[in-house]
Amino acid sequence: MPLRFLTAGESHGPTLTAILEGIPAGLPLSPAHINPDLARRQKGYGAGPRMKLEQDTAQILGGVMDGVTIGTPIALRVENLNHERWRGQEIDPFTTPRPGHVDLAAAIKYGYDDLRPGLERASARETAVRVAVGAVCRHFLAQFGVQIGGYVRSLGEVEADVGDIPMPQRFANALENDVSCPDPAAVEPMRARVREIMLARDTLGGIIEVVALGLPPGLGSHRQWDTRLEARLGAAILSIQAMKGVEFGDGFANTRLSGTQVHDPILREGEQLVRPSNRAGGLEGGITTGQPLVVRAAMKPIATTLTPQQTVDLVTGTAVPTEYERSDFCPTPRGVVIVEAMVAFVLADALLEKLGGDSLAEMLPRFAALRGARLADLQMEGAKRVWWE
Repeated sequence: MPLRFLTAGESHGPTLTAILEGIPAGLPLSPAHINPDLARRQKGYGAGPRMKLEQDTAQILGGVMDGVTIGTPIALRVENLNHERWRGQEIDPFTTPRPGHVDLAAAIKYGYDDLRPGLERASARETAVRVAVGAVCRHFLAQFGVQIGGYVRSLGEVEADVGDIPMPQRFANALENDVSCPDPAAVEPMRARVREIMLARDTLGGIIEVVALGLPPGLGSHRQWDTRLEARLGAAILSIQAMKGVEFGDGFANTRLSGTQVHDPILREGEQLVRPSNRAGGLEGGITTGQPLVVRAAMKPIATTLTPQQTVDLVTGTAVPTEYERSDFCPTPRGVVIVEAMVAFVLADALLEKLGGDSLAEMLPRFAALRGARLADLQMEGAKRVWWE
């Protein structure tokens, strides 16, 4: 069964809910596996005031008995504590669509007579329960030695120099500061840039890099357009609010080089086939190579700004400035764990697809028996044959 999830709930409604289907039986699971990621989502320099109001924790409402998954859909809930401030209150209609938001597009599509239904569901508040889903998938992958970590590669024009910092150290460094930066020398310049944006009453975007370590070769497929792992990861990441671009490995930088400079050579070390570089980001032809999977997401400056922007009041038809609704100045540091969550979901789905089975006990020996990039696993005949009649 393919892994899938649905979320429900609005930004200021009582709760956010998710149903995650496809996690096998036998996985130990409790809120303690989920809540650390929810806490990460709420921390970051440039976060808005709502993060001080919410204290997100996950409730597991189904699919787990006696602390272990039973192979049925897992129901997750994250309450909106801020809902109490809105319960029973009359709310003025919202009729001035904000550039860059779903406001106008949703009103056109659904015929709303108030913009709030669109913005309530489109709000990045929904990502809280996605992070809960991703945390379950991360925990599942960890049973097979797969580690997923991420960090901010740049905020605005300020870039981190990751140089020769080992991947696990990058993950650890990013957890030690409030801009999720793996380069200690870039932390304060990033914070200074965010402070400038706050004083300018504006917003700032950046680039998030997420890496998966320990993946076996052979996840994903070249068979169809929608089975290629780049396509599945790209769709998942671009579904996150404010994400506008995705690349794998050195995707965009590679466009400025020749083919012989771009592609990762295949060498032999004993019986093992190895690559001295990873410009492809761990994927070839939609399939994992066994190298670290490296994906970057471009997050735009979010559209809710203290400085008014030009718009039109849909009731009067007159030109007016936008109305400010509480928001972040720079959500990129908080976005790292959200991108990690969606990457974890797609990779968990791909691993389940590869292994099959209904329980963790069935899957672990199958994982140990997977083919690798070894000559002994590749029995080539080396004889001519007629392929097509």
